[in-house]
Amino acid sequence: MRHIKWSNPIEIGFAQDTFQVVTGPSEALNCMANLWPDRRGPLYVAARSLCRAAIDGRRSAEEAREMFISATREAHLKMH
Repeated sequence: MRHIKWSNPIEIGFAQDTFQVVTGPSEALNCMANLWPDRRGPLYVAARSLCRAAIDGRRSAEEAREMFISATREAHLKMH
């Protein structure tokens, strides 16, 4: 699996004031698989798909980043 980095990391707040810094699509997939509060939203599904596509070289890392941000908003998670 290729470890692609985003131009700007994203810090996301989860329950009990824990934060996760996400630096690229691989970390985003891990975060969505292990920490995400709701895995049914359409933006969550789209973000997973775009992150996989970025890792495979079919889409840009920045496209995946923007969709991940949208999924974060959909899940009502705080970004710092």
